[in-house]
Amino acid sequence: MLSIIPDIYFRGEIHMKILLESKYFLIQIVVTLIFIVCFAMGTSVQAENILLLTLPIIMAGHGHSGGGTVGGGTGGSGTGGGTSPPATGDYVVIAWNDLGMHCIDESFEDFGLLPPYNTLVAQVIKRGKEPKIVTRGLKVTYRILDNTSSDTKTDFWDFAGQLFGVSLASNMGLAGFGLQGSMRAEQDSFIAEGIPLTPFSDSAPDVPAPYQIAEIKVFDSQGNKLAATRTVAPVSTEITCNACHDDRGKANPGIATGVVKRNILTLHDQKEGTSLMANRPILCANCHASAALNKPGKAGLPSLSKAMHGKHRKIDDGTMAGTCYRCHPGTQTKCLRGIMFQKGQTCQSCHGNLRDIASSSRRPWIDEPRCGQCHDSAYSQPANTLYRFSRGHHGVFCQACHGSQHAIYPTVNPEDNAQSIRLQGHGGTIDTCRVCHTNDPDAGEGPHGGGSDD
Repeated sequence: MLSIIPDIYFRGEIHMKILLESKYFLIQIVVTLIFIVCFAMGTSVQAENILLLTLPIIMAGHGHSGGGTVGGGTGGSGTGGGTSPPATGDYVVIAWNDLGMHCIDESFEDFGLLPPYNTLVAQVIKRGKEPKIVTRGLKVTYRILDNTSSDTKTDFWDFAGQLFGVSLASNMGLAGFGLQGSMRAEQDSFIAEGIPLTPFSDSAPDVPAPYQIAEIKVFDSQGNKLAATRTVAPVSTEITCNACHDDRGKANPGIATGVVKRNILTLHDQKEGTSLMANRPILCANCHASAALNKPGKAGLPSLSKAMHGKHRKIDDGTMAGTCYRCHPGTQTKCLRGIMFQKGQTCQSCHGNLRDIASSSRRPWIDEPRCGQCHDSAYSQPANTLYRFSRGHHGVFCQACHGSQHAIYPTVNPEDNAQSIRLQGHGGTIDTCRVCHTNDPDAGEGPHGGGSDD
């Protein structure tokens, strides 16, 4: 934490200087007090993000809502939507997580559903009148702030060999990436997959913090830093099987082993004639196919998605809290948090009910909701391509500007919005052309507006 204190103090000095001249003094005094409390309690990462998130509001009260210059850019319309980014360097990097939320088991001693496996993607863009996506000659590094180890926060490495048949060094993930290192260069992007991240920070290892922060830096071949950003690396253990499977729970009234997962395995043995309790730990995907883990399962058995959603369809009450959030993160984590949620959409709006998800005609992780179901063709992803793999404007990933599924910008979680604010001075979709372009576009140009710049 000591390493970021000068940075925090520097930002805090700027924050206070602007604050004292601001129109909204009382409101911003409260914001500053929250910042001070967070920093004093040791949650420095959250404190810095709060600071960055509120600077545009402070600036609005300071006379920078549209007319002046902000960080070298030209003022916008006063609503945050103009062409006034702070980006002035030759390069910009935009990073994101691939799913919007990663779930992991709290313990792997009895069975495993999902290992720690967070994935970050980044694109580096050389700014100009005609920006270019670049990968050659660059090194892109990542690290998780205030989270340097996982082996003391989960028992995954104690059972990884039995579950996955591999020998892993502590804090090394299944795809060969750790909690910090260099991202792998792809044709048009950089990726760090399978990061073994838990929702527990070093400074507060007993307090769940599902919205971890990743820092991405770009260097040239001589080691000069070209660009940097921060993005959310979300992860949660909020899989509340205990709601139904606790000792003598309503799903297993005659079973009480003292451990929720053992109650579930005992129930499975009784209902299906298996011997899972005698062969712990069990990887569910070894029998039930899982595209998420690239496991084919066993012939004649339903996929893990079909088995789980089908078995639990009786609890479907049509609500997120009563259905989806009993297993998916969750009433505390609030996985669905993007603009669609804010507009009144629910999990069921896109995915249907549990019976729909368990349908034998549905291919899990392939037959997913598509943007074109609600939006017109200008906003739909390419055919036979999932949103997270879709590219649009000159090869830029849709997720780069719009955010990850379940967390489409802007979200109700402040940390999700921090990158947009860093890049363009306001939250939401990265829609400020000069983040990447060094010129203002002509009317009608843009990723969804047609024109020669598409």
